Formats: sequence, structure tokens, C-alpha cells
Amino acid sequence: MFIEQLHLKNYRNYKSLDVQFENKVNVILGENAQGKTNVLESIYVLAMAKSHRASNDKELILWDEEYAKIEGRIIKKHGALPMQLVISKNGKKAKSNHIEQQKLSQYVGSINVVMFAPEDLNLVKGSPQVRRRFIDMEIGQVSSIYLHDMGQYQKILQQRNHYLKLLQTNKQKDETMLEILTEQFIQMAVKIVSKRLGFLALLEKWAVPIHKGISRGLETLKIKYKPSVDVSDDQELSKMIEVYEQKFLAVKKREIERGVTLFGPHRDDLLFFVNDRDVQTFGSQGQQRTTALSIKMAEIELIHSEIGEYPILLLDDVLSELDDYRQSHLLNTIQGKVQTFVTTTNVDGIHHQTLKEASTFIVEHGTLKKI
Repeated sequence: MFIEQLHLKNYRNYKSLDVQFENKVNVILGENAQGKTNVLESIYVLAMAKSHRASNDKELILWDEEYAKIEGRIIKKHGALPMQLVISKNGKKAKSNHIEQQKLSQYVGSINVVMFAPEDLNLVKGSPQVRRRFIDMEIGQVSSIYLHDMGQYQKILQQRNHYLKLLQTNKQKDETMLEILTEQFIQMAVKIVSKRLGFLALLEKWAVPIHKGISRGLETLKIKYKPSVDVSDDQELSKMIEVYEQKFLAVKKREIERGVTLFGPHRDDLLFFVNDRDVQTFGSQGQQRTTALSIKMAEIELIHSEIGEYPILLLDDVLSELDDYRQSHLLNTIQGKVQTFVTTTNVDGIHHQTLKEASTFIVEHGTLKKI
């Protein structure tokens, strides 16, 4: 798949933008703070209905405007797909093929994107929250059921935390409601954990040979899920539920004392091992970068294997963060098969045929022009 046309209105520093892209590498050049990243972010937001870097949607709306609009014409193997997302202070409205989608979980997944930005190097060395967000966003692209389940889980978690707080402060004494919420919570938790375990097994299958290639055969990557409750991928769902039930019985008193849910998918983590050593703790910066790059490249192949099309790749100022060898490995992998957007201040230090054949655009003060 690829994005053929992009239209922005009141998005970040773009009052209005209409641009056409080719199904190959598109390089966006410009000085810092001119709007390079905003173009890539808009494609990501069109696909995912949320930004990879803004926690508040209002940040996406041009100053003093009421709304921002992103429109794109996506070419997929079965034909063209018009997409539209309007972001206002009242929320978001999404249209796929001119039909308004009642739920964002039904909209997300129509376009598939893989974003690789400098902050993604934090996938390995950052907080567990970064890794949980990564898992949830990537599974959500290929499974609308997972997005729905995550939404339900968050609601139940919120309700359960609220009730625990009431019990903690003695505003409630009846624990019956807590038992009901705990049962609902466990049902959703095991669904999510089971899906995550399956996804990570697939991701590892693609990432291991990629990592071996980048490390010139010297390193073997392993990805492990670190659940907050002692469950594993070889357990039946009924056994998982049983383990969760026992855990929550054991920690019930502590949870009431603390007024918060202490275990579940919202507290799980991911671990990366290179040659059986934890990369986060013992890996060099080079190994951490190779691991992050391997994971991102594996995402591309995983999405292709799941949906039969390659996603759009967004490389936001990341080539300058990689050495020549890793740059070449990445560019060789995507050459001729993945529509790619590259932002950079200049391409002087990047010597690769893929960039020589790319479409090049320049950004200045919220305007984008093809060179």
C-alpha cells in the first residue's frame, strides 16, 4: 500500500497543504522546526487516529483554529481508499471510504504504518510504558478486536481503581462490587496477555534473522514477555484465569490498602536479550540500536505476512542516528518494496542508491515543495 495524496488543513504549522507522493522513497528536507516531522506525524495520525509524540490532540490543531483535518488517498492492492480524520476540541471524527466510522477501533488498521524515530531507540532502554505502548499500537494495526478489548480493559481498570479507592477511604465497605469488577478485569486481562504473547512470538520469528544479518551473524536476539502475573504462552486460557484469580485473592488486602490495581497487562513489560544477556542492562549502545532497528524492520515483515501488503514506513530523522552499515542494511531492505518517507536536514552523509532515486521535497515555514 502507499499514500498517493495528502491534504492537511489547520494541522500543526500547516494552514493548508496538498501534496502528491510516489510509491517509492520520499525524502523531506528542511531545517529544524520548519515542519518536516509534522508531515510524517500527519500520516501516522491518519492511520492510527493518535500521535506518536503528542499526548493531547489539541496540540495537533493550528493555533487559534477550531479543528484540524487530515485527508489521504491510499492505494491498496484492491483499489483506492479515501481516508479522513477531523480533530476538534470535541473529539475526533473518522471516515474510511467516505463512510463515518462510529468507533476508532473500526477505523484503525485501514492504513498500516511503521514509524521509526530517534525516540524509538528508547524501545530498548526506555520505561516499560514505552514498550507496552509499542505492543498495543502494533497489535492494534492488525487486530481491531484487540483495540476493542484494550478499550474495555481500560474502562474496567478505571472502575476497579475507583472502587479500590472508595474501599481504601472507607467510603465503601461492601466488597461484592470489587469481586464483580475483578472477575471482569481478569477475563479481559487474559485475552490481552494471550494476544500479546502470540504477537511477540511472531515478531521474534521475523526479528531474529534480521538481527543476525545486521550483527554480521555474531548476535542472537530473543524477545521475552515479562508478565506481572506468572502466566506463560503454553497455558490454556482457563489455566491463565485460574492463576490470575489466585494472584488477586492473595493481593486483595494490599490493593485495598493502596487503593490501586497492582497487577495486570498495564504493569507488564518486554525484555530483549542478545546472546542471552539483557540488552537494556548489559548491552552497548550499538547493540541497543541494532535491537531497536531489528524490531522495526521485523514489524514491516510481520504486517506484510498478516495482511498481504507492506505498510508505509516513516523514518523521522533516524538515518543520522544510525552508522553507515545500519543505514545501508535498512535502505537495502526497503528498496523497491515499501513506500518510505525520510526526514533529514541534509542527505550529504548518506550515500545510497535508494536516496539517489528518491523524490525530494523541501520544507520551509509550513510549505512543502517538490525539488
